[in-house]
Amino acid sequence: MSSKDCGSHGHRRRKLFRRIFAGILIFLLVVLIIILLVWAILRPSKPKFILQDATVYAFNVSSPNLLTSNFQVTLSSRNPNDKIGIYYDKLDVYATYRNQQITLRTSIPTSYQGNNEIDVWSPFVYGTAVPVSPYNSIALGQDQAIGTVLLLIKIDGRVRFKVGSFITGKYHLNVQCPAYIQFGSRTSGIIVGENAIKYQLVTRCSVSL
Repeated sequence: MSSKDCGSHGHRRRKLFRRIFAGILIFLLVVLIIILLVWAILRPSKPKFILQDATVYAFNVSSPNLLTSNFQVTLSSRNPNDKIGIYYDKLDVYATYRNQQITLRTSIPTSYQGNNEIDVWSPFVYGTAVPVSPYNSIALGQDQAIGTVLLLIKIDGRVRFKVGSFITGKYHLNVQCPAYIQFGSRTSGIIVGENAIKYQLVTRCSVSL
């Protein structure tokens, strides 16, 4: 075989590789465009969260600036999409007061939510002798004296959306639910057992992805 034949064979092989590579790129580009079109047409909406109630078992401030609390909250989530499912890969629930976390994080089991489905969870969130800032300790005492304390029940999570057989990457889910707890007023809640009070809230939560 002459050097001319070898050169011609190498050129044809390189040309074939370029065609295969170009074909793969075009295929991937077409798939990506189809996915983007389907995603744009369906216009997925964020899940809707509602804080239905909160049962207070303990909420005590002790010196020096330590807070012990124990709540059971009922949260509902609705998938408003008609053709899109939602994977809840991670959901951590906790409570804050004036931008300071006052409880440990409680994990909610992973789940899949079909289109237009509603899920309800009732996790406990609690913290024992959690240090709070002196400023928040004073403000908390004032709020308790008035009779109303505003807490935020927060959810920090990761979700994925399912469109047909296509599943997206993970999105960071941030949910904030205001909870107005009226301490010292048993008429605003339902007595549960000996020391707990259940407050019906039905509060819409803000949701961001």
